[in-house]
Amino acid sequence: MRALACLLLTAGIAAADEPKPIEVAGLKATPPKEWTFVPEKPNSMRAATYALPKAEGDKDDADLAVFSFKGGAGTTEQNLKRQRDKFLPAEGKDKIDETLTEIKVGTNTAQYQDIKGTFKKKPFPMAEKFTPMKEYRQIYVVFDTADGSAFFNLLGPDKTVEKHKKAFDQLLKAMK
Repeated sequence: MRALACLLLTAGIAAADEPKPIEVAGLKATPPKEWTFVPEKPNSMRAATYALPKAEGDKDDADLAVFSFKGGAGTTEQNLKRQRDKFLPAEGKDKIDETLTEIKVGTNTAQYQDIKGTFKKKPFPMAEKFTPMKEYRQIYVVFDTADGSAFFNLLGPDKTVEKHKKAFDQLLKAMK
């Protein structure tokens, strides 16, 4: 009986260590074990939230928020502009540092936006006042599927986002 209890306890521990898969817009993939699933209040739009451990020297972890909107949330360009508007140029620059590329997520064509600059951290999206977060980065991926629009938003200090970029890109490629 003791052996069975030990076996069940060991199996329970192993199961608890397994990362919670991300499921969005009919696609699914498992994130790296070091990303911590953050339980949220039930929300029909937010599919998942993960905390990604900070890089050495950074004060904050990065966050990965995954959203799905069955009816869509505006055009792709409107969504990309909303993300640009969350940033100010880095100190000494006259515009934000942005790259935009097209990638595949599953069979879907997606826009992959990578922004660096000063993030305007707000207590809620429509707030006018914000706290400037220097040397921040956001990788934002948006695509439409038959099940609706999907959005991946990786946000945090630049070094921390860079630390997790390769794993994030692999996660997107693994979405099936």
